[in-house]
Amino acid sequence: MFTANTIILIPFLAAMILPFLYKRISFQIGWIVLFVPAVLFIVLGSYIPSIAGGSTYYHTFYWIPSLSIDFTTYLDGLGLIFGLLITGIGGLVILYSIYYLSSEESLLHFYMYVLMFMGSMLGVVFTDNLLVFYVFWELTSISSFLLIAFWFHRKRSRYGAQKAMLITVSGGLAMLVSFIMMYMMAGTMSIRELIKTIDVNHELFIPALILLLIGAFTKSAQFPFHIWLPDAMEAPTPVSAYLHSATMVKAGIYLVARFTPVFGVEEIWTLLITGVGLATLLWGSITAVRQTDLKALLAYSTVSQLGLIMSLFGIGAAALRMGSSTETAIYAQAIFAALFHLINHSTFKGALFMVVGIIDHEVGTRDIRKLGGLMSIMPISFTVALIGAFSMAGLPPFNGFLSKEMFFTAVLDARNLQLFSLSEWSGLVPVIAWIASIFTFIYSMIIVFQTFFGRSRLENEEFPVREAPFGMLVSPLILSICILGIFFFPNIVGDYLLRPALAEIFPTIPEISGLMKPITIWHGFNAELFMTFGVVVLGIVLYKYLSRWKGLLYLLPSALSFDALYNKTLEWAESASIRVTGSYMTGKLWHYVTYIYLFFIVMIGGALLMTGAFSFDTSGNAEIRSYEWLIVFVMMAAGLALPLAKYRVTAVLLNGVLGYGIALLFVIFRAPDLALTQIAVETVTTALFLVCFYFLPAWEKEKRPAGTKLFNVIISISVGAIFIMVALSVQSERLFQTISGYYEKAYELAGGKNIVNAIIGDFRAFDTMLEVVVLFIAGIGVYSLTKLKAGRGGENIGDQ
Repeated sequence: MFTANTIILIPFLAAMILPFLYKRISFQIGWIVLFVPAVLFIVLGSYIPSIAGGSTYYHTFYWIPSLSIDFTTYLDGLGLIFGLLITGIGGLVILYSIYYLSSEESLLHFYMYVLMFMGSMLGVVFTDNLLVFYVFWELTSISSFLLIAFWFHRKRSRYGAQKAMLITVSGGLAMLVSFIMMYMMAGTMSIRELIKTIDVNHELFIPALILLLIGAFTKSAQFPFHIWLPDAMEAPTPVSAYLHSATMVKAGIYLVARFTPVFGVEEIWTLLITGVGLATLLWGSITAVRQTDLKALLAYSTVSQLGLIMSLFGIGAAALRMGSSTETAIYAQAIFAALFHLINHSTFKGALFMVVGIIDHEVGTRDIRKLGGLMSIMPISFTVALIGAFSMAGLPPFNGFLSKEMFFTAVLDARNLQLFSLSEWSGLVPVIAWIASIFTFIYSMIIVFQTFFGRSRLENEEFPVREAPFGMLVSPLILSICILGIFFFPNIVGDYLLRPALAEIFPTIPEISGLMKPITIWHGFNAELFMTFGVVVLGIVLYKYLSRWKGLLYLLPSALSFDALYNKTLEWAESASIRVTGSYMTGKLWHYVTYIYLFFIVMIGGALLMTGAFSFDTSGNAEIRSYEWLIVFVMMAAGLALPLAKYRVTAVLLNGVLGYGIALLFVIFRAPDLALTQIAVETVTTALFLVCFYFLPAWEKEKRPAGTKLFNVIISISVGAIFIMVALSVQSERLFQTISGYYEKAYELAGGKNIVNAIIGDFRAFDTMLEVVVLFIAGIGVYSLTKLKAGRGGENIGDQ
């Protein structure tokens, strides 16, 4: 049986192999790629019976044990739901893309990006180590960036990809800080261990909670970070159907679900998630009604539905703070509903995205104002759209009706939550949910009736409109069958997928699965059903008179939107960075060297003074003999004469005096190997300088103001003084104990009798290798300079 580690790696390995197969096959490469998610879906499906029976699968590949970083995977009920969605929807999307994408597209790149994204998402949902989790988390952002910008020749595609990357990666960095805080609190990188060991009273607990939610909210397009999702719709429709309905946007949902047992005991967790979720639900549903592009409408509907799921997770987390099993079951049912709607949303939203892609592909437009009358022309697409839209609206006999009714139950129960001093506002929760559901009903009707009913408003048709090829219809038809199947047999999903996942979200409540009621189609005439009646009746009335009141939705000026704020912030950041960069990137080498030296003086000198590290005692040093003083004075004289030299050859020779003086000191200090190295390096360097300078023009004396020269002298003396202070302070061992004792074990650790050779060849092997690389690069630079024409090279270098 495949381990979760293997399941994660297979898409990456397939992406690496794909380029070698691409030119060797005569058929569409997508058929080979389809094999990957199909196999993984079957493999994950084989785990369903055992995981439903309470089993979990833990596997560790030791990576960096000293830093507690291991490739550890944990396959449980929660991860299994997401894994099945990632591979199942992924397989259907790949099948759909085979017929959707033209052979003229860069199919190799497209499928490599899809496989990379699939592997990254599987890594997110199966990984148990925090840092490995973060790696896969950011890989999803990178791969989604590549997929959104697949049509990179379009400006809007590049803009959408950049926007998604900036917002989600920024949230990911906040999440990383939260992970570091968790490690500081619990001393473990394991998510499983965090649940048992984290200190809820620690001063970092609340900051870690908030930073984690920022990562979740940005990834799952929650208000006000939702603005990236509509612009990401510039990607090809298969990408939108995969990333933005079933997988990437669900990563934030998964993050909240996985860490609910860690942070759910805190009231602010429920308050933030519920509040942000409801705000996202309401704002997304209202904004969706404003859209005239079908894909944009689906984008905002996705935002709205994600808010619904998020609010259910917020309400359900209250179960961890309940005293009785009855209260626990009431609120845990909300998370049960969230998991159920998560699956339902993936089915109906994936189908709707594919239908919109079919309309765009076959009709040539997604503009609702130009569509109409497609029911008779595209009957299969109409049927799929009807099923998907009515399920999204929460109507029977579709799966969305079941989870929507459970959502209404949860928001009605939320009225009894006591959260800080805001309990009197809890009555607004069902009101907001009900109003948002009305707008959800309206935009669902827009999809069906304004697209497929009435008369066609298409103008200047370049080709006859027809139904899509059957291959393009297979995937949405399968999802439509799932929508109907889940409605009539919901407890198959509930018993085999939802209950095991719920047990992982509430590991401290062993009997939680048994407290959940079976999913039923009919609950009697209760408040939830009357809320549904109200949604349908008022939704029909508002839809009928949509043209009369829709203008109210445009009262908010676009200049005050979050998109405008993002654009203005980006423009300000770019202009500010240009100004800042222009202030120090002057093109003059003298300025750059000055910046480096000033930074060195401030940082190193400040550290010496602030930490009290500057301390030395020469009483134990050996006596300096007269010939040693002589060598030092000769080197000092060469150093002082060097900046006063009038010719380059003179400067090179004076520089050589310094180098050979150091070699003499090595000889005196009984380090002949270092002396030989120094002599060899100095000889080669001097020869290279002479060869290089031969091609340069005469050395002209720089004309600088007296103040500039004084400033240069001060910097030079300061840098020299800092180096002397560091050299003298090292002997004091005031802050750190010397590591020379470690190197004295050279024979024991490295098998070398010569301690210097052991240090260079073993202890500092990478450093030595990089020094060789540096010399190689310098040699290439010198060779390039000597090959340049004398006039051109002299002019360029002389300007500096």
